[in-house]
Amino acid sequence: MVGCSMDCGPGGCAGEEKRVGTRTVVVGHRPVSETDAYVAQKFCDNRIVSSKYTLWNFLPKNLFEQFRRIANFYFLIIFLVQVIVDTPTSPVTSGLPLFFVITVTAIKQGYEDWLRHRADNEVNKSNVFIVENAKQVQKESEKIKVGDIVEVKADETFPCDLIFLASSSPDGTCYVTTASLDGESNFKTHYAVRDTTVLCTDEAIDTLTATIECEQPQPDLYKSLGPENLLLKGATLKNTQKIYGVAVYTGMETKMALNYQGKSQKRSAVEKSINGFLIVYLCILLSKATVCTTLKYVWQSNPFNDEPWYNEKTKKEKETFKVLRMFTDFLSFMVLFNFIIPVSMYVTVEMQKFLGSFFISWDKEMYDEEIKEGALVNTSDLNEELGQVEYVFTDKTGTLTENSMEFIECCIDGHKYKDCISEVDGFSQTDGPLKYYGKAEKSREELFLRALCLCHTVQIKEADQVDGLMGHPERKYTYISSSPDEIALVKGAEKYGFTFLGLENDFMKIRNQKNETEMYQLLHVLNFDPVRRRMSVIVRTTTGTLFLFCKGADSSIFPRVQQEEIQQTKVHVDRNAMDGYRTLCVAFKELTQKEYDKIDKQLNEAKMALQDREEKMAKVFEDTEADMHLIGATAVEDRLQEQLAETIEALHAAGMKVWVLTGDKMETAKSTCYACRLFQTSTELLELTARTVGESERKEDRLHELLIEYHKKLIQDVPKSRGGLKRSWTLTQEYGLIIDGATLSLILNPSQDSGSSNYKNIFLQICLKCAAVLCCRMAPLQKAQIVRMVKNTKGSPITLSVGDGANDVSMILEAHVGIGIKGKEGRQASRNSDYAVPKFKHLRKLLLAHGHLYYVRIAHLVQYFFYKNLCFILPQFLYQFFCGFSQQPLYDAAYLTMYNICFTSLPILAYSLLEQHINIDTLTSDPQLYMKVSDNAMLQWRPFLYWTFLGAFEGLVFFFGVYFLFQNSSLEDNGKVFGNWTFGTIVFTVLVFTVTLKLALDTRFWTWMNHFVIWGSLAFYVFFSFFWGGVIWPFLKQQRMYFVFTHMLTSVSTWLAIILLIFISLFPEILLIVLKSIKEKNHQVRNESSRKVPDSMSARPSVRPLLLRTFSDESNVL
Repeated sequence: MVGCSMDCGPGGCAGEEKRVGTRTVVVGHRPVSETDAYVAQKFCDNRIVSSKYTLWNFLPKNLFEQFRRIANFYFLIIFLVQVIVDTPTSPVTSGLPLFFVITVTAIKQGYEDWLRHRADNEVNKSNVFIVENAKQVQKESEKIKVGDIVEVKADETFPCDLIFLASSSPDGTCYVTTASLDGESNFKTHYAVRDTTVLCTDEAIDTLTATIECEQPQPDLYKSLGPENLLLKGATLKNTQKIYGVAVYTGMETKMALNYQGKSQKRSAVEKSINGFLIVYLCILLSKATVCTTLKYVWQSNPFNDEPWYNEKTKKEKETFKVLRMFTDFLSFMVLFNFIIPVSMYVTVEMQKFLGSFFISWDKEMYDEEIKEGALVNTSDLNEELGQVEYVFTDKTGTLTENSMEFIECCIDGHKYKDCISEVDGFSQTDGPLKYYGKAEKSREELFLRALCLCHTVQIKEADQVDGLMGHPERKYTYISSSPDEIALVKGAEKYGFTFLGLENDFMKIRNQKNETEMYQLLHVLNFDPVRRRMSVIVRTTTGTLFLFCKGADSSIFPRVQQEEIQQTKVHVDRNAMDGYRTLCVAFKELTQKEYDKIDKQLNEAKMALQDREEKMAKVFEDTEADMHLIGATAVEDRLQEQLAETIEALHAAGMKVWVLTGDKMETAKSTCYACRLFQTSTELLELTARTVGESERKEDRLHELLIEYHKKLIQDVPKSRGGLKRSWTLTQEYGLIIDGATLSLILNPSQDSGSSNYKNIFLQICLKCAAVLCCRMAPLQKAQIVRMVKNTKGSPITLSVGDGANDVSMILEAHVGIGIKGKEGRQASRNSDYAVPKFKHLRKLLLAHGHLYYVRIAHLVQYFFYKNLCFILPQFLYQFFCGFSQQPLYDAAYLTMYNICFTSLPILAYSLLEQHINIDTLTSDPQLYMKVSDNAMLQWRPFLYWTFLGAFEGLVFFFGVYFLFQNSSLEDNGKVFGNWTFGTIVFTVLVFTVTLKLALDTRFWTWMNHFVIWGSLAFYVFFSFFWGGVIWPFLKQQRMYFVFTHMLTSVSTWLAIILLIFISLFPEILLIVLKSIKEKNHQVRNESSRKVPDSMSARPSVRPLLLRTFSDESNVL
């Protein structure tokens, strides 16, 4: 009988903990003891539900969500008013457009949810094998219960979270990939519970009687109890025939389900502008209704107007209260003018965003041949934000660099080793003041290389089973690891004669320089984590000696080794960092059996803990990794991504500020920033790091002095610039700022007594004045804090974060726009981002071309919608002055309903998807064009007022133009008189043609689709008008439009009026276009003479890296 905690150790351990938030799982549903009173706990079933709706709640839930939108709710109220109050227009006029919008949105959301249901069903209905009564029973995945023993075969996915009991391999291990959970495609090794390793058949496993004590479900993937025995749902079994596990968390309580969280809704600046414009138009609507209601009662104050002889009031009308009458009249006017609020704009914007996002996915220039993938759009709501970015926050490793590591050199006891050995007995090359050392002792060299071969989590995979991984022509195997650094170090050791041969039954095998195989028993791995920034292994040699080997960042190793050993290695580490290499230090210590037993006990207790496990583990790691001896350091090169410098220069030229946020050493990050031209050789660097602030007690005072000094230099001593370009943040002298994590936490979380609450403000002002900022030694949370700090500054600048690893997710989610690079550090970043691209260089086209165009298109769409609706309703308002404010509609109900849905919607949709006012290549090659649309330039109040005045002017032309035409009441030779419906139809015809031709004038990029929808919409209007007035419709009470359109077109003066009014309306636009083209031609002529300057500039990139290298080498000599 085994009473298990999650780690399945002896029964007493877990019970000593306070049992807060724990659960007891009975393995195989067999109670441990007949005498114990066992009460079965209720756990959820294994169904996964990621969908939002069911068949029954879809309608109410979806309608509730849609009517939370102000415009939809407003139209619903108008519709209800039309139904209840006797209004001049039919409820159909606002009901049909609303129904159309609601239906289209519901279909889109319903379809998306149906896809989620389908995906859920695939998982829930998949077949799994459960061991019951020593036999395998096939069941559907959703029927698994907590406590069931499940068998999983190779390449199958785990159906729920399982405790690993036994495996087909005799050592009780299995290999797992967790790509669908955290995006890491490397193989992870899991170990079966020691007491159950031998139970590797159906019969044997069925004899197990045990309970498992484990914590309640938690979402954190990395904080699971006994993570080496916990197999997570969604992970896949590899390289192992089969395993047995017991279900501990099922369904919505699995870590995968708990990690499934909808991303917080990001809203674009355009949406906020739309809301501002809506309020203005709502005010216009209310004022129109108020004016008409007031004037109606002024007009009716004359008894003859109020009750003419031919239209006497009924008894009911005479008896109603005047206030109630006024209120219903006000509502009637609201209904009559309500089309000024464009409800269909929302659905058009949704369609434009959804369809427009495909152009990013389809872009062949953003397709990467190496990974065979292109760009990916996860959120189409933010397309236009790509054209408004002011700050770019980027990670360094894997984003600016390739994350493909190459071992460059190492140093052992202060000696530099660079080239491969030619013979067995040594491979040293000394430099600097250490020449008289010769080379390190042979035993130290071997110890260092053994440390490289043993201190890692690299696994070996037979080469024929792996495609496209880092193989070696002579080798029959490939190294696999979660970190490219580790593979580079193992290969580095191989270069010097020590080869890692793999792990077998807890023994690590290595081949030494004499071609002998050495065996080391692996006792414990103290895994790497971003807080400790180091990892260790404890191994036992065949002679019984115990070693702890540790590797990590210099900042985390130096405080834990003998101080006198540091200096000789530190020289090399600093020099390598200045050359842009990634450095790691290697240390060791020998353990006695007594020390090891103590560590082993503490580690096992910490692993078994159900409360505060992370703190306990961290404490044990801290105590274990102390008093070590430094052996040496390694230098690994991470190459820069292609076209990196050109991309960063283009972003700078477009007025964006680029900040690098990295966990790397300052020197390494700094040299990368010079190499990618973030810092120029002329940039003056301001430092706020542990080096400049110091480690003393006075560091807060010193920090304060530095902040005041930099603030004075950048802000107070700079003469105020007058006017100038938008975003002209570059000063005469360019400044760059470097800050590290420790100093940042001093600024963001100052101690209470330092009186430094304004640190943050001063720091922010300094940052905003610098051309580039480098933040090094950053924790993931600090990256997000920096983004949040800039995002919340005055003016709310649009921020964009770029990263490739799980440690960048927090800043990607924090920024307005998050971009994931599909890198080698898993797919966590691209999965949580709004957009994902294969390489950093693709950012240039994504922002400068796609972002610019999306913004221009949607801004034009929004302004055009408000404009065409003002043109539409203004004549209706003016008409009231000529019909005694009787709420008589100017247009027929069919025209009111169809105007926004059919006659004018498709041309603007096509425009907003296809328009390229400037060629894409020009946008990409001339970054300064990006600044022309920055700061939401096209949706400011000035362009909005221009469109509004244009709409008002055209509305006046339509109405009064036709009004003057009607001064002669007989428009035909035979003396027939035209009526009010003819008047409205002429106005409507001029309106439809004018707003559609206005869009044709604005179109710069014509495709067959634009031609088809623009001329097609006009043809459809004419066809519809003939058809609507040419047939007697049985379902209409009155045939007021019968033959009106046909009759109207028989008059020559009507034709003349229509053509003339269209021309007058568009004349200001045509004039503007002519003047603009003359101005542009003059501008081009002036530019011809100054063409030579850019040519000489274009030679700069090829010269630059050479200058940089020389600069870097000089600093080495210094």
